[in-house]
Amino acid sequence: MTRNTVLRPIPQMTRRQALRSAACGFGGLALNGIVADACRAVGLQADSALHFPPRARRMIFVFLAGGPSQADLFAPKSYITKKHGEAIDSPLADDGQVRVGVTHFLPMKPVAPVRPRGQSGTMISDLLPNLASLADDLCLLKAVVADNKAHAPATLQFHTGHVAEARPSMGAWLSYGLGTQNANLPSFITIRPPADGRTYGAGFLPAMHQGTPLNVPQKPGEAAITNLNDDDTPSDVQRRRLDFIQRNNERLLDRVTADVQMEGIIESFELAFRMQAEAPRLVDLAGETQATREMYGIGQGSSDVNGRACLMARRLCEAGVRFVQVTMDGWDHHGDIASALPNSCAQADRPIAGLLRDLKQRGLLDDTLVMVSGEFGRTYWSQDLTGTNPIEKHGREHQQESFCTLLAGGGVRNGISYGETDDLGYQPVEGRVHLHDLHATVLHLLGIDHERLTYPHHGREFRLTDVFGRVVHDIIA
Repeated sequence: MTRNTVLRPIPQMTRRQALRSAACGFGGLALNGIVADACRAVGLQADSALHFPPRARRMIFVFLAGGPSQADLFAPKSYITKKHGEAIDSPLADDGQVRVGVTHFLPMKPVAPVRPRGQSGTMISDLLPNLASLADDLCLLKAVVADNKAHAPATLQFHTGHVAEARPSMGAWLSYGLGTQNANLPSFITIRPPADGRTYGAGFLPAMHQGTPLNVPQKPGEAAITNLNDDDTPSDVQRRRLDFIQRNNERLLDRVTADVQMEGIIESFELAFRMQAEAPRLVDLAGETQATREMYGIGQGSSDVNGRACLMARRLCEAGVRFVQVTMDGWDHHGDIASALPNSCAQADRPIAGLLRDLKQRGLLDDTLVMVSGEFGRTYWSQDLTGTNPIEKHGREHQQESFCTLLAGGGVRNGISYGETDDLGYQPVEGRVHLHDLHATVLHLLGIDHERLTYPHHGREFRLTDVFGRVVHDIIA
């Protein structure tokens, strides 16, 4: 963070000073109280410390891993539908890229009807009937732009702002800038995260801001957070063991003077101990009503796992977690998209719509920003990796040049579609939103100036938006 910009109160005493000054006189419970107070002092964020009043106080990011097809879900093109299966001239520049399975540019119409919904007329596919019923609560960005067409770098860029380096993730930046609303829980939790830990890592930020990964328990006894509880050891014994370990960690830290990773280890041990009392209750869905479970699609076949993940996200945000991510796999449709896409939609439609409905009826949607997106979109022309299939069995190639992202709640205008692409659905012609712009806007909605949330690293100040980004004020209510 820049020296002249501070987003949180600075404590009068560091952790090491607190531990050192109290080392001769406290027992396990006293240490726990001191550390908890210190964490509250540095972690709980008052609105007065933000750059401006926030429109949202927390965020849920539903990541559709693989690249959902905007052509089939939100943004059909009449020219493409008219030219379905008819070879057209290549709309692509001669950029030297090898496009596997695209020897002829064959426009491919949507696999299911995409219709205007609600009073807003937002275009949404018949494959998403539950989400379609909430069209007037959505803000649809139709010309979002990324910089790489491969899954790994595109996913990394969406999460961290960079296609290659292990920089802090969006959730880590928000944890760093906002702190936590609950000292017994992490400020950043990721449910069923991508395999690449860089997508929820803290990078060069203090390690305490990295995401805590959660599983989705599907049978009795299965843990959501691995290695959190030790059922064989009483709590007071665990506390004494932890005190011993922490004293040794502090001695090591005193010798090396500064070690961000060691500081992160110390904090993670303390947080894990505190989480034992609260986290299991939040991930246990047994107390939810049957109506709520049905609203999320829990117990309804293919939507069950995603439904549980979305309900966990609501419970965690309600308990004070600042940033919760839910990852839904299965959107990489290179072949037979007509059969594969309906299955992916069936897994995600009711859980996402249930999350939005639940937040709204609990009065949480107004100050909870919800974002739903893949790392990129897919082409409006078909792809055939075999070279022999009829178009009815074709899929679609990656498209980072333009794709769709959904926003809801948290200060965004609802019932609008923003941005437009050309007749081929390829290049933005108005309302272009680069990922840096999207990140800047997210931070703005949460009360943070993206140019002022920085951290010194390798001799310069770094930020989520690098040296780019503009706030898209047109979509803010």
